[in-house]
Amino acid sequence: MKYIDQNIINNLLVSEAKTDTAKLDSILDKAKLLKRLSLRESAALLSVSDPAYIQKIFNTASFVKDKIYGRRVVLFAPLYISNLCRNSCLYCAFKSDNVSIKRKALAPSEIKSQTELLLRQGQKRILMVCGEAAPQGKENIDYYVEAVRAIYSAEVGKNKIKRVNVNCAPLSVEDFKKLKKSGIGTYQLFQEVYHHETYLRMHPKGPKSDPDNRLDAIDRAFTAKIDDIGIGVLYGLYDYKFETLGLLSHIEHMEKSFNVGPHTISVPRIEPAEGVEMSLNPPYKLSDEEFKKVVAVLRLSVPYTGIIMSTRESPKMRDLLLSLGVSQISAASRTSPGGYSDLEREDATGQFSLNDHRSLDEIVETLINHDYIPSFCAACYRKERTGEAFMQLAKPGTIKGKCSMNALITLKEYLDDFSSDKVKAIGHKMIERYFRELDKSDQERLKLFFAHVDSGVRDEYV
Repeated sequence: MKYIDQNIINNLLVSEAKTDTAKLDSILDKAKLLKRLSLRESAALLSVSDPAYIQKIFNTASFVKDKIYGRRVVLFAPLYISNLCRNSCLYCAFKSDNVSIKRKALAPSEIKSQTELLLRQGQKRILMVCGEAAPQGKENIDYYVEAVRAIYSAEVGKNKIKRVNVNCAPLSVEDFKKLKKSGIGTYQLFQEVYHHETYLRMHPKGPKSDPDNRLDAIDRAFTAKIDDIGIGVLYGLYDYKFETLGLLSHIEHMEKSFNVGPHTISVPRIEPAEGVEMSLNPPYKLSDEEFKKVVAVLRLSVPYTGIIMSTRESPKMRDLLLSLGVSQISAASRTSPGGYSDLEREDATGQFSLNDHRSLDEIVETLINHDYIPSFCAACYRKERTGEAFMQLAKPGTIKGKCSMNALITLKEYLDDFSSDKVKAIGHKMIERYFRELDKSDQERLKLFFAHVDSGVRDEYV
């Protein structure tokens, strides 16, 4: 598998298994300076088993997360437009030979309708998720572009979707250019598993059976000038330490080749899925304690990158992981095409089981109660703070000021347009408190933005 040297990873896991405390302390001191960790340093942290020292790792991860991102947490919703697929991934309900689910590809009018339902909740950011096959008679790229247009065309009152990120099949450079031209934000593609033999075993048939094509797709997206890329591992398919170092090896390749690391990292664990026996008993099931360590080590290893947590995880776990490095979460998710209007369809066509069933308003309430600022911002895409430009702000932590300001603006929009009275009350108290912490010039700027929101203006940002 290209860029992933399994011998190096295996040797590091052996050599760093008994790193002494002094060396570990120096690694954490480096992390506090917001510096990228090496593969060797990450391997040392992953090998820690002492609960007391793991707590030190957690505390450092919390420190780094706050330095880079402040208290804001970005919210989004996935929108599954299709569960048609040509692959036979052993862990996925969408696999082509699974007769337990109903197949569906949404038409543009249905995609627009689903988007309107999300807008009525208060959602402003969408991750468009596609099965790796297009409806009959269409090419993948044409269907994707058509779907992006349908999402952006939806409008409820003065509210529209601010940004569409896309998780879809690998494309050619020319097709990636078409996808970028449609106005997407981040392109997301998970390798799923970086251990070569396991990858081949888990993907026996279909286009996805070629691991190098999937790795190369990230390079092709960069070549097509899509400079915000999201990657991820599906934990549970192979040893979590190896997989995390495989992911970090991939990131090293991205940084070396394109001078840009991933905009986001996703860390899903396998959850039960209809008609998928493996999902009930994953071969390398990750414990909660191991999972927390993975998130914390990723936050320290790649401090500038957003970490995404889906509703696969329980409310308790999702709330806890916010302090260990997670900076983006989905809310009120459905994992089937048409799932936002048809709950029965969700049961029959969903990709995996969900464990967090809270509404968007309930999640906003929880974030506020834990002193996190819910954010629906997409300003960086509009201000061309993407790719290297974003990294230059994120790496030293200077993006935090812009993010916090925009989070407060979008929170006020949500409170005024969508929230319950209970959430409205605590939300405005939060805004007042953070407003008082700003310097005079920022207070004046924010007053002007808030006045515009009060007059009906939406989607302003710094």
